[in-house]
Formats: sequence, C-alpha cells, structure tokens
Amino acid sequence: MGPGLCVGPSSVGADLCVGPGDGENVMSSATLTRKDFLSVLDFDAAELERCLALAAQLKEDRALGAHAPTAAVLNGRHVALLFEKPSLRTRSTFEIAVRELGGYVVGLQADVALGQREPVEDVARNLERWVDGVVIRTFSQHVLNAFATAATRLHVVNALTDEEHPCQAIADFLTLQEKLGPVRGRTIAYVGDGNNVAASLAHAAAMLGVNLHVASPEGYTLPHTVVQQATGVARHGARLRLFNDAVDAVAGADAVYTDTWTSMGQEAEAEVRRRAFAAYQVNDDLMSLARPGALFMHCLPAHRGEEVTSEVFESPASVVFDQAENRLHGQKALLLMLLLAPGTPV
Repeated sequence: MGPGLCVGPSSVGADLCVGPGDGENVMSSATLTRKDFLSVLDFDAAELERCLALAAQLKEDRALGAHAPTAAVLNGRHVALLFEKPSLRTRSTFEIAVRELGGYVVGLQADVALGQREPVEDVARNLERWVDGVVIRTFSQHVLNAFATAATRLHVVNALTDEEHPCQAIADFLTLQEKLGPVRGRTIAYVGDGNNVAASLAHAAAMLGVNLHVASPEGYTLPHTVVQQATGVARHGARLRLFNDAVDAVAGADAVYTDTWTSMGQEAEAEVRRRAFAAYQVNDDLMSLARPGALFMHCLPAHRGEEVTSEVFESPASVVFDQAENRLHGQKALLLMLLLAPGTPV
C-alpha cells in the first residue's frame, strides 16, 4: 500500500489515515480490540460514530477507483460469505466491499457450513485456519454467537439474524446524516413489526442521541430486552417510546421508517400479519403528520400496497435507494475496523 494509508498505535488503538498528501482528507478511525460485529452493541458510541465518519470518507473516495487510499489495504486477506437466507443488498455490497479494499471473497454453501454436516463450532474452527473473516446471514442469533465464540481468531460479521440487523443500521444513520446533517436530537418514527431491523435501529439511535418512536400492534412490539438494551446505552437524552397508534408515533418525526410485515421464515403467518398491520401502512396521510420535509425509509425489499403505498415509496421523500447504496460504504468501514489490527503494516 502507498503512503496514503497508515495504520499505527494511538491512544485509542490504531489510526487509519485515509488520504495521502497535503490538502487530502485525513481521517483517524480506531480499529477494534474486539474481533466481531454481531450487534450494534458490539460498538461503543465513539466507535459507532467513527464507523459512520469512515464510511462517509470511503464513499467520497470511491470515485478514485484503484487510486483510492484503501484500494489494496486488504491485499492477501480472505473474507468468506455464508448466507442461509436470500440476499441482494447484503451479499452484493459485501462482495464489492471486499474486492474494492483489495481482498478476496470466498463463497460458502450454507447447507455444508451451518450445522447440517458438522457442528457450527467445528466449521468455525476450520475456517479460521483459512480466512480472516466470515460474514454470516442466518436465522438464529444463538448460532451466530456460537460460531463466533468457537473461533478465537476469526472476525465474524452479522449480515442479519432473526433478532438483529446491525449492518442495516449503519447504512441508515449514514443516510440520515447525509440528508439531515447532525442527527443528535432528531426523531425517527418506525411503523410496523418490532423486528430485527427495529432492534438494531433502536440500539444505534440510542447511542447517537436520536429519539425513536416505534408503533406496532399488540403482539408485534419491540422486545422488552431490546428496550432495556437501548435504554442502557442511551446518550444525549435520547428517548425510545413505544406506541400502538401509528399516528401518535409519526407526529413531528424527521423520518418515517417501515419494513415488510412478513419477514423471511414467517411466510406461513402472512395473512394473519396483513390483518394485524393493516392500520400501520405508511401512506400520504400518515406522512403528512411528520415534520415538513420528513424522509421515508425502508430497508428493502418493499411490498408496495402493504407496508407502504407506491406513492410514498416513489415520492421525493423516499431515500430507500440511498440506504441501499450506503450498505456498501458502511460495510467497507466495518471491514477496515475489524480486519486492520493495531500496528498492522500496510
């Protein structure tokens, strides 16, 4: 790697200096002493803020292509992708991220790697002999945790479980910062199922000083554990409030967020969920209650006519494809923070 990138010790771990020469943007971002990113809660608030700042710089530098300061920083590193669930955005952006950082992608078949042929712990202990990191999309957070615990050297990233979706939250807050500027003190209204996306959004919002209103029908509310976790990491007066009425939750919000009513693995519940969530559709009337200029957000894929109308989805308020684009930049930042250990020569 050329002189534009330096990784060395500092008071907070290691500095990643991006941008060679005078006049270039130089960013200091500590790499992590912990090895995994299984949850937003694996970051402290300062690390989350540094990740977002690094992601913004990486997004700007992407136009430099092979001349970007980080274009070869993962040279010689291998990252495996292990997906039990379908994926467009997560798989594509992680593959591109690894390659644009100079690393190598290894595709794994889920049917041979997550406990069907051998214990997940054994799979993890094999992989850590060959690759530097594994990005996993699976159903159970327990399986993910067991995998990460078994491999003491392998960096493991949560690409989505039934309980959490932390990579999405990084892209979400990168998007909010781009569109709104500083997010501290802002209010997001999340309307719909208190699912994995809502959980990671709650964790990140609390850390960043953002108020979150979650409106869900009875039986589909944000888990109490998540509420306790978010309360425990809240900063700058951030408040998490739960509502049964979407109208109350959206009033005065800076952004309105929703997700599919039926997530992967819940297909048998689809009709029951459509009835339960019928009053939670994000439409023009609901958006009109938010702050003027409020954003519409969705992690995708979206089901127009169910959780959101086509009119809102295609409106100028919609930033859904900005969120999708920002998955790439946020995940690049994650890979750098996890894989570049303090003192790594580059």
